[in-house]
Amino acid sequence: MIKLIVGLGNPGQEYNKTRHNAGFLFLDQLQNELVKAESWSYEAKFQGRVLTTFIDTDKLILLQPQTFMNRSGLSVAAIARFYRLECEQILVVHDELDLSIGAIRLKKGGGHAGHNGLKDIISCLGSKEFYRLRIGISRPKPGIKVANYVLSKLGKKESELVDLAILQGISQIKKIMAGDFSSVMNVLNQKQ
Repeated sequence: MIKLIVGLGNPGQEYNKTRHNAGFLFLDQLQNELVKAESWSYEAKFQGRVLTTFIDTDKLILLQPQTFMNRSGLSVAAIARFYRLECEQILVVHDELDLSIGAIRLKKGGGHAGHNGLKDIISCLGSKEFYRLRIGISRPKPGIKVANYVLSKLGKKESELVDLAILQGISQIKKIMAGDFSSVMNVLNQKQ
């Protein structure tokens, strides 16, 4: 059962709507769709923006680390320790270069594939065994540096595709929270 959803991104207005902030975009939309009236608060002990809510009768904590991407693990580990969460109770939502733009996939565990946010979370938690909801942003064209690409803004069409992927993911949140992962994977991982 998922008790904490972490959306990865970089804090600051200049990073708003960039590819690397897909996790932030997901949580903002989740708040709009399911949580509505509640608002975020900055929690210094977690170095992040936190929203604690209920989906139906299940308590859910949302976290947007404010540590910058490459230090996301500090925030995630702090909140996981405070609430005594197991890695299997954590879902991390992040951008994924190895998925086409607008694809969304759920998986458990695995490596970091060069994603600095995941790399730091794995290091700080001491485990890879958390769930990941990966939002496809595609790879950059040859000659474009990955770092520049992920920190650039989504184009209009790309933004529409990412928004659709986010809505697909949100439509499965109750099943994800309940631990019905195979059912969610059958839906999300089959979509083209």
